[in-house]
Amino acid sequence: MKEKRLERDFFMTDALRLARALLGKILVHETPCGRVRGIITETEAYMGVDDKGSHTYGGRRTKRTEPMFHIGGTSYVYFIYGMYNCFNVTAGEVDEPMAVLIRMAEPADEESRAVMERLRGRSDHLADGPGKLCIAMHITREDNDVDLAEAEHFYLTEGIAVEENRIRAGKRIGIDYAQEAADYLWRFTLT
Repeated sequence: MKEKRLERDFFMTDALRLARALLGKILVHETPCGRVRGIITETEAYMGVDDKGSHTYGGRRTKRTEPMFHIGGTSYVYFIYGMYNCFNVTAGEVDEPMAVLIRMAEPADEESRAVMERLRGRSDHLADGPGKLCIAMHITREDNDVDLAEAEHFYLTEGIAVEENRIRAGKRIGIDYAQEAADYLWRFTLT
């Protein structure tokens, strides 16, 4: 059975709405070890030029952040702490630099679990953090600036139904420098 891919319209909203909407959706990536599918279970919204936690706060536009300025549904993969990649999905219109960090995912099936285990080299805590997720799903800088609405090797599909009462909001992680924005409840977890 063919999975229903998320089309462009799905991404054409602000990052707060997209962060909630992505919970339960399935991230699909073709890797050297095979196709892997992860059910998204935690996200964080970054609202662009007015968000002190965002890489584009104040209109900052660099080679690194350029994908955030692209059409909703573009991948933004960046390197952090000199050792990890982090994967984001852009939201909204061109030149409105909002994105959603995908923090966690669970294997969508046993085949995906096996691929994640091979890629991570372990069988527990496969993708329970943004860096671990990128390792377990083999998301690298080569996957930066990919149109997730069009690409054949990297995309999102419909997933599981998510009831509103299963979504918990909390503070974003690792942005203590962002003053009052560090306290915004813009991290969403599927319980």
